[in-house]
Amino acid sequence: MEHKKQASTTTITRDLEKMDRETGNVYESVAILSKRANQIASEMKEELNSKLEEFASYSDNLEEVFENREQIEISRYYEKLPKPSLIATQEFLEHQIYYRNPGKAETKTP
Repeated sequence: MEHKKQASTTTITRDLEKMDRETGNVYESVAILSKRANQIASEMKEELNSKLEEFASYSDNLEEVFENREQIEISRYYEKLPKPSLIATQEFLEHQIYYRNPGKAETKTP
């Protein structure tokens, strides 16, 4: 997953007219952003879990719990990444998200 995009890590005030231009409806745009943000979040979570799984200890002894420096660095890296909603918004404004509304689809008659 390419989550190293140049999305801002801070909150930015967005122009609702730019969001409205794509779909004609602000609420529809927000729904698209929400679904894409959920996709990005699940991809990031899967990637993080696969990286942290390397450090998993399968012993039953609680006294053997220790902090692994590499594991901490990986966790810090993911904490510093932009939030999925910010990445989704950036993708939406750059026209990188494909979406369709089946309710608005035109039916062609022969």
